[in-house]
Amino acid sequence: MQAIDTVLRDVAGFAELEASELRQIARFGGVDRWREGSVLFRQGGYPSALYVLLDGHVALTGAARDQASTVIDIVRPTSSFVLANVLAEDAYQMGAETIADSSLLRIEADPLRELIASRPEAAKAMLRAVSRELGAITQQVVDLKRQVTAERLSAYLLSLVTDERAGKASFRLPFSKGLLAAWLGCRAENLSRAFMTLRAYGVETHGSRVTLHNIEQLRSYAGVWMSPHTRQPVEQAFGDAFKLRLQGD
Repeated sequence: MQAIDTVLRDVAGFAELEASELRQIARFGGVDRWREGSVLFRQGGYPSALYVLLDGHVALTGAARDQASTVIDIVRPTSSFVLANVLAEDAYQMGAETIADSSLLRIEADPLRELIASRPEAAKAMLRAVSRELGAITQQVVDLKRQVTAERLSAYLLSLVTDERAGKASFRLPFSKGLLAAWLGCRAENLSRAFMTLRAYGVETHGSRVTLHNIEQLRSYAGVWMSPHTRQPVEQAFGDAFKLRLQGD
């Protein structure tokens, strides 16, 4: 296991801090192993720590007025999450639960806030990290409004391809199709139809095993900007979505 200050060099916001600051943060951090299905925190609670996912997967969930729960985001390594609530000492606006056995770095909130309050450059770095976190969530909202389920699914499958130059790829979905459907904002039957639609673009599935026979064709269907390495800026996506809304009116 790497030292905590070394791990933090790969985390947004913390990567910009000085080595001495990272060592200081490491003194009030620790790594814990969580079993699948563990609740890290609940919506409405107050943060006592910042979590950084090192391996595994964490689902961020939100409850509607009728108490029904939905998946807002699924966190991948190496990422912190709900950073804004921790820094502002505000109640969590969502809950978090492990959806696979996971390792998480837990950083105590009070000393972290004290450090950031005393270091203007550290505060700026954290604000930039919060902005990127907000941008990622905003992009998901834009995608939900602009794309059909099959397009959102194709973009997600492309994000699982580790070799940018590969023409084909095969992998297992990292979590259940039920969770994937909730994250994509659709029902299980809609997800099944989306996978059927993508057969025409070289997507083959056997249970959780997915094979992409023609990545370039799938990328073309999703839209080139949906490639994880060439994502459209959030500001441009908002502009395009606004234009579409006006045209629809």
